[in-house]
Amino acid sequence: MKVTLSALDTSESSFMPLVVIEFAQDVKEETKEWLKNRIIAPKKDGGAQLLFRPLLNKYEQETLENKNLYLVGASKIRMLLGAEAVGLVKECNDNTMRAFTYRTRQNFKGFDDTNDDFLTMAECQFIIKHELENLRAKDEKMIPGYPQAKLYPGKSLLRRLLTSGIVIQVFPLHDNEALKKLEDTWYTRFALKYQPIDSIRGYFGETIALYFGFLEYFTFALIPMAVIGLPYYLFVWEDYDKYVIFASFNLIWSTLILEVWKRGCANMTYRWGTLLMKRKFEEPRPGFHGVLGINSITGKEEPLYPSYKRQLRIYLVSLPFVCLCLYFSLYVMMIYFDLEVWALGLHENSGSEWTSVLLYVPSIIYAIVIEIMNRLYRYAAEFLTSWENHRLESAYQNHLILKVLVFNFLNCFASLFYIAFVLKDMKLLRQSLATLLITSQILNQIVESLLPYWLQRKHGVRVKRKVQALKVDIDATLYEQVILEKEMGTYLGTFDDYLELFLQFGYVSLFSCVYPLAAAFAVLNNFTEVNSDALKMCRVFKRPFSEPSASIGVWQLAFETMSVISVVTNCALIGMSPQVNAIFPESKADLILIVVAVEIGRNSPERYYLGSIRLWRTSWSHIQLLIVHACLIPCMEQFDRIYLNYNCVYPLT
Repeated sequence: MKVTLSALDTSESSFMPLVVIEFAQDVKEETKEWLKNRIIAPKKDGGAQLLFRPLLNKYEQETLENKNLYLVGASKIRMLLGAEAVGLVKECNDNTMRAFTYRTRQNFKGFDDTNDDFLTMAECQFIIKHELENLRAKDEKMIPGYPQAKLYPGKSLLRRLLTSGIVIQVFPLHDNEALKKLEDTWYTRFALKYQPIDSIRGYFGETIALYFGFLEYFTFALIPMAVIGLPYYLFVWEDYDKYVIFASFNLIWSTLILEVWKRGCANMTYRWGTLLMKRKFEEPRPGFHGVLGINSITGKEEPLYPSYKRQLRIYLVSLPFVCLCLYFSLYVMMIYFDLEVWALGLHENSGSEWTSVLLYVPSIIYAIVIEIMNRLYRYAAEFLTSWENHRLESAYQNHLILKVLVFNFLNCFASLFYIAFVLKDMKLLRQSLATLLITSQILNQIVESLLPYWLQRKHGVRVKRKVQALKVDIDATLYEQVILEKEMGTYLGTFDDYLELFLQFGYVSLFSCVYPLAAAFAVLNNFTEVNSDALKMCRVFKRPFSEPSASIGVWQLAFETMSVISVVTNCALIGMSPQVNAIFPESKADLILIVVAVEIGRNSPERYYLGSIRLWRTSWSHIQLLIVHACLIPCMEQFDRIYLNYNCVYPLT
């Protein structure tokens, strides 16, 4: 028989606070009392059955500074039943992974009635967040004290309070002792070592741990490229045509690293229990709006918004705006090439040393402009995607990522493709790639390393002043911790972090054959990136809520798409090389057949192993590329006549 909350006593006179709720300064008392009653009410009465109390100072009193701060926690039994409700997967005594149930709790490894560490603090905070978000309106028509804040049956109370500005923020508290232990093994002692991924997962959750796991894996995967690239650069780089071997290595590397990552990611998430965790039905996102009605699938009353209106907004407004931004990006690129021509002409006329330095100035300016345009476009993309009014958070994220990736790809790589396949200037390609990569990494380090360090120092000074004003010890109480943590910045997710790695992967995989040091600079950058990102997570931002994840999500598809593009690009570069053209001096059709053979060799059904199960997969996108190549073969004679002056295969766009 399933155990329910109503059958158990889950009240405790004192509890460990895990989550903080901050109300606006002028919130009415009746609103606070109403929310308190809903939070502590039994589940059978529509409550969350959690523990809730105001934040008190060391004298057990409320002050003006904390009168709108409240602490939320739960008893041990409530947490265990919450773990069953959210579907947490744990390891059993027989070494299998199963969804946790309170009734069979003794069958799970590490469980003991006197052990409070069976659930990590991150899991407990995730459970509380889940319960708070699932507090739903019953027969209320509005939030008490705020007639303008309308409610309807089934509406999430917490989301309505946040969108109405009644609740300012809800955030989980740091565990200072656990955080100090994590910092000691993570980033405070600089050394070339593996990250404590399991400890990161236990403290921040699977989403953050997977990002740091991917960052570490990608950094180590770059080392072979860096090791091969360094001597290649030192001995061959002056001859820009001798890049065939390195481009061939790029073909293999860009494919293998993503396939190996899939297996490593599956191993981690299986061990953590999120690979088998069932996905819950996704609720409408907080910003979704529409006419109140009945959802035909769920049967719940919620805002409804016609799909055709969303499609009209996408195709009539968002798509033209994105195309306009892409056109503007190409226009800026042509200005950059005009500056390159001007700088080259000035250098040829004078031949002095300062004009040779001037040759790099257009690329540096262009790299800075690219970073500025990327950040400005990001804000516009977020506004447009929100305006499109997507019902689900996953749909919102997918549309946002698509917009940002398309623009960033064109903005960052269009000039390199133009130089490689239109100008066919390998010397300029190497110079532009080196300048763009190094400049972007310097700018990112300033924003992600120096700026967080400065913020930490500034925050530390503010901490000391507040502690001195309170006349208490620095290690003091929960009161000071909450007051200080509520002023920290909010971590907005791993979007920007993955985007930086995506662009870095593009720089390395697409054209690093003409600049083999690209991988070495990426490795150096990523070693610093690990420490700067760890510093941000631990000391600069509030602790984010844990989010279960089974993979890196849509970013896996983004990296695989970049891998496909890199294969085509490197094949084209190989086809353009004088060495390969010397083998096929008469006909380019034979050369294209070689390119197709490379594609077939790469895209043949690949074998994957997960435990003892053999999986076969054929990528449809790869098949499409093969069809494109095959269709080009009959047309090669015509292309030979058109581009007779070129001693290489002209790349198709």
